[in-house]
Amino acid sequence: MSSDLPPTGATSEPLDVPIRDESIRLGQFLKLANLVETGAEAKPVIADGAVRVNGEVETRRGRQLVPGDVVALGGLAARVATGEVEIDVPW
Repeated sequence: MSSDLPPTGATSEPLDVPIRDESIRLGQFLKLANLVETGAEAKPVIADGAVRVNGEVETRRGRQLVPGDVVALGGLAARVATGEVEIDVPW
């Protein structure tokens, strides 16, 4: 068995979500990736331990993410990417 399994809760390959700067806060990224509808919704979801970053539970809303980081929530996963990529979020 391989240990290269997706983070717990992720059911598919992560969707690349480009950011403008070198990093982004977790709460902002959840909204950008449409994993939550509002920034206010991100706070309790993160505090409850429902969000994983690179396979690890993350409870800090201000956690700095950089390109390559994978964020998973409720069976969906998004990867922090760079560039001017237009995204069509399937969820």
